[in-house]
Amino acid sequence: MTAREGQTFHGMSRAIRYVNFVKLPHTLFALPFALVGVVLASYRMPVTIREVGWVVVAFTAARFAAMGFNRIADREIDALNPRTRMREIPSGALGVTEAMIAVAVACGLFLFAAFELNRVCFLLAPVALAWVFFYSFTKRFTRWSHLVLGMGSAIAPAGGYLAVTGAWSQPWWMLCLLSLAVACWVAGFDVLYALQDVEFDRGNALYSIPVWLGEHRALIAARVLHVITVLSLAAVGLAAGGGAIYAVGVFIAAALLLYEHTLVKPGDISRLDAAFFTMNGIISIVYFGFVFAERVVS
Repeated sequence: MTAREGQTFHGMSRAIRYVNFVKLPHTLFALPFALVGVVLASYRMPVTIREVGWVVVAFTAARFAAMGFNRIADREIDALNPRTRMREIPSGALGVTEAMIAVAVACGLFLFAAFELNRVCFLLAPVALAWVFFYSFTKRFTRWSHLVLGMGSAIAPAGGYLAVTGAWSQPWWMLCLLSLAVACWVAGFDVLYALQDVEFDRGNALYSIPVWLGEHRALIAARVLHVITVLSLAAVGLAAGGGAIYAVGVFIAAALLLYEHTLVKPGDISRLDAAFFTMNGIISIVYFGFVFAERVVS
């Protein structure tokens, strides 16, 4: 029997199946960036507990819908890949119809949360869903699927900011840079993640940067993307008037990204689980913590 994919919970209860289906704990990767958007918006308008609550609901529901849709779209591919064939749909733990219903419910909850926030969020919510659903098909025809995924994740900080203000940032480029930082951060670690499937992807006419560039140059591409992440985060601090606390947060995030890249080397991706799952969760939480601390003392 094929071993279960890493970073999943053991058990066959209905709740555990759904948690594993969308890897729910990985919500911690990008949720802190949505909350960073909320914190930055608080410099412009007061933030209520109600707004924060609906931001969390909206983000969690959108991520559930996006990941669930991806699992449905990729079910035949996952069934062929030894690494993924024990995922919930290929293994039969969840039926396709049941998964579709769950995704539809998550979409409805996301749209309702956006409606509860403000008109701008509600009008943009279907666009956000369309983009994250589009990602699920990109590896079939383009090597740039990592960037499409990153851009989908970059919706989080923009959404958090818009949830509070209902308008784009001032200066306008602050939110652009924060979104760029998130897009490159996610795209970079997705390139690393794709190293696990290079041979499978080549054999099944699937596209990725590692397939295109090879392992060594793909690692360089991931590093370049993460350098852009750090530079963008630093520029966000300049736009927001961040001080020493913010600067320390960016420095620690940069150090953690550097450590992450020491865990993955050409010919040795044995520690990829640690690099992908653990470090990225820590990075986003640490960055949010310093942004929040900066706001508290300002």
